[in-house]
Amino acid sequence: MTSKENIRNIAIIAHVDHGKTTLVDELLKQSGVFRENQEVRERVMDSGDIERERGITILSKNTAVFYKDIKINIIDTPGHADFGGEVERVLKMVNGVVLVVDAFEGTMPQTKFVLMKALALNLPVIVCINKIDRPEARPAAVIDEVLELFMDLDASDEQLDCPFVYASARDGYAMLELDDDKKDMTPLFETIINYIPAPDGDENAGTQVLISTIDYNEYVGRIGIGKVDNGSLKVNQEAVVVNHHNPDKLEKVKISRLYEFEGLNKVDVTEANTGAIVAISGIADIHIGDTICSPDNPSAIPFQKISEPTISMNFIVNDSPLAGQEGKFVTSRHIRDRLFRELNTDVSLRIEETDSADSLKVSGRGELHLSVLIENMRREGYEFAVSKAEVLYQTDENGKTLEPMEIAYVDIPDEFSGAVISKLQQRRGELLNMGSIAGGYTRLEFKIPSRGLIGYRGEFMTDTKGNGIINTIFDGYEPFRGEIAYRSTGSLIAFESGESVAYGLFSAQERGTLFIGAGEKVYSGMVIGQSSRAEDIELNVCKKKHLTNTRSSSADEALTLVPPKILSLEQALDFIDTDELLEVTPESLRIRKRILDPTMRKRAANAKKNAQK
Repeated sequence: MTSKENIRNIAIIAHVDHGKTTLVDELLKQSGVFRENQEVRERVMDSGDIERERGITILSKNTAVFYKDIKINIIDTPGHADFGGEVERVLKMVNGVVLVVDAFEGTMPQTKFVLMKALALNLPVIVCINKIDRPEARPAAVIDEVLELFMDLDASDEQLDCPFVYASARDGYAMLELDDDKKDMTPLFETIINYIPAPDGDENAGTQVLISTIDYNEYVGRIGIGKVDNGSLKVNQEAVVVNHHNPDKLEKVKISRLYEFEGLNKVDVTEANTGAIVAISGIADIHIGDTICSPDNPSAIPFQKISEPTISMNFIVNDSPLAGQEGKFVTSRHIRDRLFRELNTDVSLRIEETDSADSLKVSGRGELHLSVLIENMRREGYEFAVSKAEVLYQTDENGKTLEPMEIAYVDIPDEFSGAVISKLQQRRGELLNMGSIAGGYTRLEFKIPSRGLIGYRGEFMTDTKGNGIINTIFDGYEPFRGEIAYRSTGSLIAFESGESVAYGLFSAQERGTLFIGAGEKVYSGMVIGQSSRAEDIELNVCKKKHLTNTRSSSADEALTLVPPKILSLEQALDFIDTDELLEVTPESLRIRKRILDPTMRKRAANAKKNAQK
């Protein structure tokens, strides 16, 4: 059991892809967590398949290393704005942060967001300028940007006087000055120990543990993770659970198992002192924001409310003609149970009933947040349909509709700036700033409704030939800015059910871009491509050539099909319109019209037009 003087609790915070997780890898390796001959994969902290594939951190991760007999508890946090709820919570567990900034990209939207949260909690900050091995690195300019950001956020004099460390997490070294020897991570370890204070708190007071993160395990159920703020915590101790935002909560519990973190493992302990970061199992309905206290003085620790979701979509039982052929879990009960299980670990998610028993409204922090959930579910064998993402509106005291707004920071090669500005203005964006940055790039700053960004990323990548970077950050609610046309083109829709054939596809491809190739199952009302015109076009792609047609075999061979555009999950979610659904199965993604029958669909469209007149 480590005394609080020998503990340092830190969070690694940064914008997405600035190298937080790689930095934690190096700290783990150089502190001797792994054996000499142990094979260690890259980004060992990103444990989820999707995290590893996309190179992003979704859930904050706890680990701990020892350096000179001092235990450093490290929390690796997500960088994406969609998972900002994770960052806000874990900062309550730590006594300081390491802010990682890319030596080329400099300060970015999430850098500002995470730093703002850290400064608001008066946490000391160590700035780590990472990736200084990049040929285009500009550390001196980036330091100026960071200091400017501190001043913009009204940092105190003590916070401005923070230490700077230069590092290449990939190559495994850190330096206090740019011309120092490139050895190892010792300068960063030393700075953490010397600059980050030991945890405060009264070791002789009654127990208080604030739960900041929830883990879930099939065998032991919910696991609460938090810091022992005061007193100590022992196995078999009687305690009560209270909550700052729920004054009526007072639940008697018994601590059945207690763990601390060492390296990548949770280790059983019998007692934990003030300052320790612990995991507690055996309390069935423990929630984020709960405080575990000694029964004689139950006092809840204040805790900021989780930020509200800004975007929602409906998860619906799949009722297409191909339903149930590819998924293992297809009923409304299966989908409902799985979604409510997600609430065990994801507190930024909201799930609400709808008028239909076969549909649930799922709200989250952004498109990425919900697409990760969809991808996880399909990999687990679930089959369902989802509607287009829609923003969540609010109403002010005068009855005016308010909508969520974002600040979008866009870095693009100079030649594409005209096209991007035009597109964002069509989506009700307002250009706030425009300036040049190194390497022939322009940085644009837009204020834009959240719904204006729905479905835009794919278009953005096409317009900038894959060279653009767009980052967004939530900027509160403002009055509704008017209608936005999501898509300027219609859909190509299959007219009948069957299997697509080359002959039918050959004539269909002249009408737009196809999403399917030959030999694929289709059904009436399924979207098989993007029309080149504004309206939807119905086509028969199962049409075979009549046998009576006399043609030479060489004419048949001339039917060359353009390769179809295979949409990823994000692209499909971006593409679908409000009258369409995305059918998600473990093997396929199919876009379809909500109303499959063509006659009924036309009637519904006419009724909608009449209602708008």
